[in-house]
Amino acid sequence: MAFLKYSLIRLAIFLPLFVLFALLQTGLVLAAIFAGLIAFAISYLFFQKQRDAATAAMRERFSGRAKPIRSALEIEDASIEDRMVDENPTVRVENDRRPKES
Repeated sequence: MAFLKYSLIRLAIFLPLFVLFALLQTGLVLAAIFAGLIAFAISYLFFQKQRDAATAAMRERFSGRAKPIRSALEIEDASIEDRMVDENPTVRVENDRRPKES
């Protein structure tokens, strides 16, 4: 969530600057470069707390210690499998094995 918040702050800085430079007829490429540089400088100088929170969130997500993100369908599927195994002790669920080739 911190990464999304920081990205939205930077986008909110970038878009008006891009429109301003585009209206000044600097060209779209130069408008994007100027707006990007100014948005970077402003966010670097004034939004350190949000940047640090976004960095910490990304570090946690890619560290390998984070919980996997599971969709509602995956959670429902896992609960159905668990219930099936609990109700039928003779059934084995082996998702980790590859099917035997015939």
